[in-house]
Amino acid sequence: METNIFTFTLLCLMMSGVGALEVTIPEEEYEFSRGANITLPCTFTSRLTNPPQVIVQWSVTELEVNGERKTIVTYYSAGSVTDIKAKYEKRVSLDINVASGKANLRLASIQSEDEKQFECRVNIPGDDEGQPAATTNLVVVVPPAVPICAIQGKSEYGHNINLTCVSKEGSPSPQYEWTSLNARKIPHIKDPRTTSRGGILSLFNITKETSGYYTCTSRNKVGSASCNITLSVIPRTMNIGSTAGIIVGVVAALLILGIVIYCCCCRKKKEDEEYAMGVREEGYPGKEQDRNGERRHAETSDDRPADDDDHSDVRAPLRDQPEERGERRERDPDPHRDYDDHSNDRRRDYDGRRSDYDDGGSDYIDRRYDDDHRSDYSNSRERYNDRHDRYADNRRRDVERDREVRYRDDDRYDEPYDDRERPPVPSDKPRRRDYDD
Repeated sequence: METNIFTFTLLCLMMSGVGALEVTIPEEEYEFSRGANITLPCTFTSRLTNPPQVIVQWSVTELEVNGERKTIVTYYSAGSVTDIKAKYEKRVSLDINVASGKANLRLASIQSEDEKQFECRVNIPGDDEGQPAATTNLVVVVPPAVPICAIQGKSEYGHNINLTCVSKEGSPSPQYEWTSLNARKIPHIKDPRTTSRGGILSLFNITKETSGYYTCTSRNKVGSASCNITLSVIPRTMNIGSTAGIIVGVVAALLILGIVIYCCCCRKKKEDEEYAMGVREEGYPGKEQDRNGERRHAETSDDRPADDDDHSDVRAPLRDQPEERGERRERDPDPHRDYDDHSNDRRRDYDGRRSDYDDGGSDYIDRRYDDDHRSDYSNSRERYNDRHDRYADNRRRDVERDREVRYRDDDRYDEPYDDRERPPVPSDKPRRRDYDD
């Protein structure tokens, strides 16, 4: 009797366990890449072999927020009706088989905002005991975006700076790693004071050796990306502002020097023109200008060697040929006529040159100088006239002295011109040509 009671109790307990509703999801977490099409599995069992109604409902809630659970899709086996919320239309569908107890959720093109907790719940009228729901977490992994590298602080000797590296997206959160090379492409010797945390590389008391190429790598389980930055540490005085100031100063100095050189060239050119036109005549008191623009030393009464040389061609025949004077006297009753004509011609030629010079001076004054410069030119002209008068007086005295000498030689033509003894002249010697011929 007792054995029958024990067997009956065991059969009741077994029948109660088999008849309870059981909903299961194999994994507690599913991980997929962004943009993938996924399926979240869900199975259920019931004590009813052919239940008249089965309701399958999928809902979501934020993983890190204990908020309200929101239903995204509901399935009714009676009539095979599926109700999908507007937010998930065209992305959500169900894979339902009531007989086999399958209620899978399909989600297309998942994004980072789909990273939530999903719940599968099954309702069967007449079988509401057991475990009617199961949950799982969806993790959407995203490879890190290309990070952005930047320098915080001044890259000057002795300063402290930070090198930053940030990826705008990446799931799970990426990890950052810094590497560096010097100018010779050799890895830097790590400074014990250098720190790296959260993509920020801190450098202290930087020097010239700190310069180089720095690379930041952002990495998670899905992928990695990197960025590069060049660090050039410069002396504090050699910043951009001071360098620009030095360049501007050098350019300004070169411009000023060019202007000064140009002005000097213009002034030199002007002086050369004035010198050629005779304006600067008074600056050379020891010279005079003739009609052809050539200069020669002024002749004074105290300096006469040049005059003696000028008349040497006239006096030479008188000194060298005293024996022929008688013949010339018989042939020409007026021996002074040729010399006087020659002197008068030279005087007229000189007066003509003076007239031309005066005309040129007046034209030059009218053409080049205003009232302020006329007085200076007049003073110069007066000094020139004085020199001219002295020159004329000297020439006149020379002519008179030469004339006296010729008169004296004509009276004593048969005597030697000077006290020196001359050898006798052969009788058959041909007569020398006169200097006037």
